[in-house]
Amino acid sequence: MSAPESSFGGKRRFRPSFWATAVTIPALIILLGLGTWQVQRLQWKQEQIELRQERAHAPVVPVSEVLDVPAEKEFFHVEVTGRFLHDKELYLAARSLNGNVGQHIVTPFQMSDGRVLLIDRGWVPSEKRDPETRSEGQIQGDGTVDGLLRLGGWKGYDFIRPDNDPAKNFWFYVDFEAMAVATGLENMIQTAYLDAGPAENAGGYPIGGQTRITLRNDHFQYVLTWYALALILAAVYFVYHFRPEEE
Repeated sequence: MSAPESSFGGKRRFRPSFWATAVTIPALIILLGLGTWQVQRLQWKQEQIELRQERAHAPVVPVSEVLDVPAEKEFFHVEVTGRFLHDKELYLAARSLNGNVGQHIVTPFQMSDGRVLLIDRGWVPSEKRDPETRSEGQIQGDGTVDGLLRLGGWKGYDFIRPDNDPAKNFWFYVDFEAMAVATGLENMIQTAYLDAGPAENAGGYPIGGQTRITLRNDHFQYVLTWYALALILAAVYFVYHFRPEEE
C-alpha cells in the first residue's frame, strides 16, 4: 500500500524522532498516571461524602456502643453524659468561620463511667479565647452532649504539618498523647474525640456543629484536565511526526 498523499501534494508517513519520543512517552505516562490518580481520589471523595452524610444523619446512639469497637468509628452520631472540666480547656488554632479567624475550644469531658473524652465544643473568635469573656457558655454540672466522633492526628500532608505548642496551649491538631500530658488526665480516651453538634450554647459561644459534612469535590474536573492534556500531547506528537517522504 502506498503512503497517503497530503492535501498539499506529496506523500506523508509517520516517522518518529528519537528525542521527541524520549520526552513524550514519559510525559504521557505521567499525565495518564495523574488522571488515574484523580479517578481514585474521586471515588474516595464520593465514598467519604456518602459516609459522612449517612452517619451524621443517623439516629443518635450511646457512645459506649461504638467507642470501644475496633472497626472504623469516625462520624458516628453519639451522645455522652457527664460534666465538662473547664479548667483544662485546650485551643485549636487557625480555625475560621464565615471568613472570620478564631479557634476551637476543646474541653475534656468526664463521662459517667469515669473516663474522659475530649470534646471540640466549637468555634470562638480570637477575642473570646479567654473563658471569662464567655462565662455563660461554661456549662456546669452534669449534662448530655451529642455530636460526631472524630479521629485525632494531622489530616494533611506530613511535609506541611505544623508543630503543636503544648507549653502555650496552642494546637493545630488533636494529639491525644500530648494533650493527656498537658492536662494531666491519665484516664483520657485516646482513640477518638467528639465534635459537638449545633445545639446553641448560652451566651452564643462556642458555636458548635463545625464538622465538615459536605466536602468540595473537584476531582472530576481534574480527571478531564489530565486526560485531555495526555490526548492533546499524543495528537501533537503524531501530527508533528506525520511528515512528507521527501524530508
